[in-house]
Amino acid sequence: MRIYKPKEELRPYVRYFWVLESDEPFSVLTFPIGCSQMIFHRRTPLFIPESSSRQDRFTISGQVNFPAHIASEGDTEMIVAVFYPHTIKMFIDTPPSAFYNREISGYDIGNKQLNLLADRIFDCADSETAISVIEQWLIDRITSSLNIERIGASLTALLLSPSVSVENLAGIACLGRKQYGRLFREYVGINPKEYGRIARFQQALRMMQLGSRDYADIAYANGYSDQSHFIRDFRQFSGMTPKQLAEYQTPYSDLYTVPV
Repeated sequence: MRIYKPKEELRPYVRYFWVLESDEPFSVLTFPIGCSQMIFHRRTPLFIPESSSRQDRFTISGQVNFPAHIASEGDTEMIVAVFYPHTIKMFIDTPPSAFYNREISGYDIGNKQLNLLADRIFDCADSETAISVIEQWLIDRITSSLNIERIGASLTALLLSPSVSVENLAGIACLGRKQYGRLFREYVGINPKEYGRIARFQQALRMMQLGSRDYADIAYANGYSDQSHFIRDFRQFSGMTPKQLAEYQTPYSDLYTVPV
């Protein structure tokens, strides 16, 4: 897998791009990562065993609160744009709440310019050229937005302390609690409390990624009421206990790791 840092103009909105090309079959367990993604399959789309379905050639992946496998039969070339939790709406004009717990075809949301972008990506000579095309398309659609700034400021606080109250987050965003909750869901695609649970899970993954196997300490450090609470949440988001996951694969936090 190759990671690409976005152009400077895009860095407040796009975390990174990644490209995977493989002629070997594989199956990977995935978790809620807290970020929406645009996925372009230039060869065979990935298969999702849990739903007995394939991703679309052009897929938009929203916020999810459950684990799932993705599998390749050995004919993979995919390009993925990973957005910050609150920024994809700027580029697709569709609230991310519309694809909560879903992966939808980008061709189905009625955005003709987005459809034309996907067609161009599939016609590019190589992945590097395709990323340049995606970047320019995104740059042309950057617009200032007070709501993005407000939700972004509150997300900074939430990611530092996932147990922070919604009242405090609303105060950071200079909004009332109900208005904040509505805007958060509109821009992030999930409500603040549920997103905080995903962030806390990802923080725990990060501690495991760095080598910790003291699960009581991980529970305490991440604000869980006790180790049992931590294990219940962890099982919901990963399908396994922390110990089982560590034995199954190397823990990795997408949300709290900067790959570029």
